[in-house]
Amino acid sequence: MKILLKNATIIHAQSPFHNQQKDILIDTGKIVSIEDHIEDQTAKSLQLEQLHVSTGWFDPNVSFGEPGYEERETIANGLATAAKSGFTSIVLNPNTLPLVDSFADVSNLINQGKNHTTQLLVSGMLSEGGLGQQMASLSDMHQAGAVAFGDFKQSLDNPNLLRIALDYVQTFDGLILAYPIDSHLSNHGQMHEGKTSTHLGIRGIPRIAETATLARDLQILEYTGGKLHIPFISCAESVALIAAAKKKGLNVSCGVGIPHLFYTDAVLADFDAVYKINPPLRSNEDRQALREGLLEGTIDMVTSIHQPINIEYKQLEFENALEGSIGLETAFGVLNSIFTLEKTIAFLTRGKKRFGLGESKIEVGAAADLSLFNPKKRFTLQQKQLHSSSKNCMFIGAPLKGISHGAIYHNALTLNHD
Repeated sequence: MKILLKNATIIHAQSPFHNQQKDILIDTGKIVSIEDHIEDQTAKSLQLEQLHVSTGWFDPNVSFGEPGYEERETIANGLATAAKSGFTSIVLNPNTLPLVDSFADVSNLINQGKNHTTQLLVSGMLSEGGLGQQMASLSDMHQAGAVAFGDFKQSLDNPNLLRIALDYVQTFDGLILAYPIDSHLSNHGQMHEGKTSTHLGIRGIPRIAETATLARDLQILEYTGGKLHIPFISCAESVALIAAAKKKGLNVSCGVGIPHLFYTDAVLADFDAVYKINPPLRSNEDRQALREGLLEGTIDMVTSIHQPINIEYKQLEFENALEGSIGLETAFGVLNSIFTLEKTIAFLTRGKKRFGLGESKIEVGAAADLSLFNPKKRFTLQQKQLHSSSKNCMFIGAPLKGISHGAIYHNALTLNHD
C-alpha cells in the first residue's frame, strides 16, 4: 500500500525537516520520499486539516479488559482506539482475568495484538497470581515477548521478592516495575489526604503511602543493581526521591499520569467518582512539581493511565466506586494544552527506548512509525466522541487543544474519522 501525506508539518527535533511542511510518500511500510511536492496517482492521498506528523506516540501503562473483562474493552477495539488516538505502541498491563503470569498468557496477548496499527507490547506479573509470595516465571514470559514485570498497582509487602527479581532479571537485561503504593499507609483512603479530603470528611491517602515504598524500593535497587521503572508518581517528594536516585547513578526511570499534570484534588469537591483514580490527584504544589520534574527530565515519560471501568462500578457512592479513567483519546489534547507542541511530542515519544523499542525516524528509508495530528484545534470533549467501549473519562467537558488524525505503523493506517 502507498500512502501520500500532503502538506504535512514535520515535528521531529532530530530531523532536518523539523517544523517544515512537506509531502511524505510511504510505500510498503517505508518512507520513500520527502519533498516539497509529490504527485503519485497510485497512492492513497491524505489531505487533513492542519496536518502535522511526528514519530509514533507511546504509552507504557494501558489497561483494556480482555481476557476476562471484555465488556470493558476488547483488545481489538482497544488497539483501534489507541491508533485513532495517535499511538503506534502501547504496553498492556497484566490486570486481566486470569492475570498475565505465564508464557502462554503473554503469547496469547501478543498474537491477538498482531495486524493492528498500534503495536501491542505486554508486561507480565512479577509474582504468581499477583499474590506477592512466589516469583512468576519471568524468564519464560521474557522468552514469550514480555517487556517488563510488575504486580499491577500493588506494592510488594515482601521486599525480598523485589530484591530477588532485580537480581534475577539481570541475566536477560529485564525491566522490573515497582508500584509505590503502601496499602497499610493508604488505609483504604479514597483520595489525596489534604484540605479537600478533610472538608469532605473522606479518608485520605497521604503522600507517605507513596514515598515510603518508593524510598524502600530505591534502596533495594541500589543494593542489587538491575533496571527499575516506577510506572507513575504523584507528589513532589517522589520527584525529589527519583532525582536523588538518578544522581547516585541508579538505573531507574519513572512516569507520571497525564491526569496528575492537569487536575488537582479540588475537582473532587462534588464527590464525582469520574476523577477517582489511583494514585490519587493531589495538591496544586504536587502538580507543579510533577510538571517541573517532567520538563527537567527527572520524570522520563508520561502515561494516560488508561483504565476502562464498567459504568455500573463508577456510578456508585464515591467510597464504593472503582478507581480508574480512560485517557488514550485525550492524552495529546491535554498535554498540548499545558506544554508547547515540541515538548508535548517529546513527552509522548521519549519512553520507547526504556521498553526495548528502537528509535523511530522521519527520513527516507525509515520504517513508517508516524502519529498524525492537528495541534491547533480547540474543543470540548463530548462522550459521543469517544471510541472506547467504556466511557469513564475524566476529561469529558474539559477544554482541550489538539486532536489526533490517526496513525501509520509500517503498512497499516488508521484514521480517527474512519
